[in-house]
Amino acid sequence: MQDTHQPSPCVVVGIDGSRAGVTAALWAVDEAVQRDVPLRLLYAIEPSADSDEHPDVAAGRLATAELAIRYAFAAVEATDEPVKIEVEILQERPTVALLRASRTAAMLCVGAIGLRHTAMGRLGSTAAMLASSAQCPVAIIRGTEAGIVPPRPVVVEVDEMISCTNVLQLGIAEARLRGAPLRVLTTWQSRFTDIHDARAVSDGNRRAKAQLDRRLSWWIRRNPDVDIKPVVAHCSTLNYLSNNAKKIQLVVVGRERSRGLGDVVGAGVEVALHDSGCSVLVCEPHNAL
Repeated sequence: MQDTHQPSPCVVVGIDGSRAGVTAALWAVDEAVQRDVPLRLLYAIEPSADSDEHPDVAAGRLATAELAIRYAFAAVEATDEPVKIEVEILQERPTVALLRASRTAAMLCVGAIGLRHTAMGRLGSTAAMLASSAQCPVAIIRGTEAGIVPPRPVVVEVDEMISCTNVLQLGIAEARLRGAPLRVLTTWQSRFTDIHDARAVSDGNRRAKAQLDRRLSWWIRRNPDVDIKPVVAHCSTLNYLSNNAKKIQLVVVGRERSRGLGDVVGAGVEVALHDSGCSVLVCEPHNAL
């Protein structure tokens, strides 16, 4: 008989032995507590390409995984938050294991840079793959807000080409959870930059803000406890983040954004966000909150 039991919802964190993975676990604690679901620390051991791998080598890789899980577990326990912690070690490619976990997860959290990609400007390949393919929201973590007062804003990018309901819902929930102001960002660029003068840019900003104000009016009325304000920028989202990353704790974007995900989870944004502590949360298209 086939087992049709579905795993219970949880917040899943990819652990790989890196400090970034532990930071992701600490960031995810509030997500799990707020949802009243377990926090699952998942370590996937890459299968060996050597069919004749010595048992001692395999045992060593398992010991490495167990040590990484214990370290992350202890870090989460030290927060003294009322979160149930689950652990899981799998013999599977990390991307495969995490994508499978995303089918029932409330959220996936991974560090922006893992052990395999420690150089500046190199986004972990696991994080990039999850952002484009997971079946739940994916948080790519660069830091926490511990000790930062007042909390930096959460920024939600809205795209005039697609519906942004899910992205706004998730962004408002994150701002509320973290006691942070919410800034709703729309960017635009001139079609002919060589002939666009300051007056034309000012007019364009005014039109974009008026449109954004109309889109946000309902959300502001429905969420009086969250400080929601529009932001209009005459530049790309990547340029905006490059100039403001250290003032932002989290950027929430939709996976279906018209420009694709390359400029918010690719190598360019890693250079822009490196050492800023600014994380990225990619909202899965049909996420039901």
